[in-house]
Amino acid sequence: MQTIELLRKLSNAFGVSGFEDEVRELIRSLVTPHVDEVKTDALGNLFAIRKSAKPDARTLMLDAHTDEVGFIVKWIEKDGFLRFAPLGGWDPRIIPGHRVAIQTRSGRMQTGVIGTAPPHILTEEERRSPIPMEKMFIDIGATSLEDAHAMGIQIGDPLTIHYPFEEIREGFATGKAFDDRAGCAILIQAAERTAAQDLGVHVVFAFVIGEEVGLRGARTAAFQIKPDLAIAIEGTIGADMPGVPENSQPVRLGRGPALSVADRSIIVHRKVLHAMESIADATGIAYQYKLPTYGGTDAGAIHVTGAGCLAGIVSVPCRYIHSPISTLRLADFELTSEYVTELVRQLPDAVL
Repeated sequence: MQTIELLRKLSNAFGVSGFEDEVRELIRSLVTPHVDEVKTDALGNLFAIRKSAKPDARTLMLDAHTDEVGFIVKWIEKDGFLRFAPLGGWDPRIIPGHRVAIQTRSGRMQTGVIGTAPPHILTEEERRSPIPMEKMFIDIGATSLEDAHAMGIQIGDPLTIHYPFEEIREGFATGKAFDDRAGCAILIQAAERTAAQDLGVHVVFAFVIGEEVGLRGARTAAFQIKPDLAIAIEGTIGADMPGVPENSQPVRLGRGPALSVADRSIIVHRKVLHAMESIADATGIAYQYKLPTYGGTDAGAIHVTGAGCLAGIVSVPCRYIHSPISTLRLADFELTSEYVTELVRQLPDAVL
């Protein structure tokens, strides 16, 4: 499958934290031809396993999370409007006025609009201040609580702001959930590119749940896999934009994959970082560093689970993550994908 179509399918799939079923089953269909075994655990983590011919081989874990930030219905008003709560980190300033897709118990998608009181009836102070999320609501066209129920809406239904994937010009793509469907796409491509090789290690491509609500899937996945080495693949904070000083931009678009030195969840072991740098240099892949210490990734949970393991992080630069729509450069994605494939082939020998 061409990169653009792979990203389109993964971006458009529904997968709010705790409700990753659709995106997981899509990934299962895409990765199964390239591995020896695919299985799912109790939480919904998907493991695509490549076994080495050496039974005593060490284990490499490649991680990408399947979930996206979203919301959950927390109350239905008597007049049919919905109240909601966040699943994952959102900036309340950017939420009002967007169309949402709500997944009902039956799996049907219901459209709604996030509304607020119009500015005409607000005080001057209210107009100057961000609207608290608890004052927002969703309009689904229902006229009563009973009408909302008849439409299939229940407390606990997940929803997300949904804009379909689109190329805004050649080489630039926009869509929801690039954090971390870009990482999922890279794992699928790495599995495909190395399918004919015995890499000398057992490789587990782990597509995990619940990163946006506390690295939940990565922690239980690592407990089961017991990796000797892990690499987390992320879509991360591209902030090369007006008004942001260069020394405050975690990563920039157009500079290739980003290597993390440290973030709020991990300080990458120097042996791992030096090996990752050396592999990039030897293969001629341009890279950048993600400025410490913004954000956190699944690597934070993986490297301290059980007896612990060595772990590194590679990220695709994406602007506007944790918002209704993100932007990435396809050249950055392709370089990151190529680089991660080389890490799968070379990093275990370099550090284990």
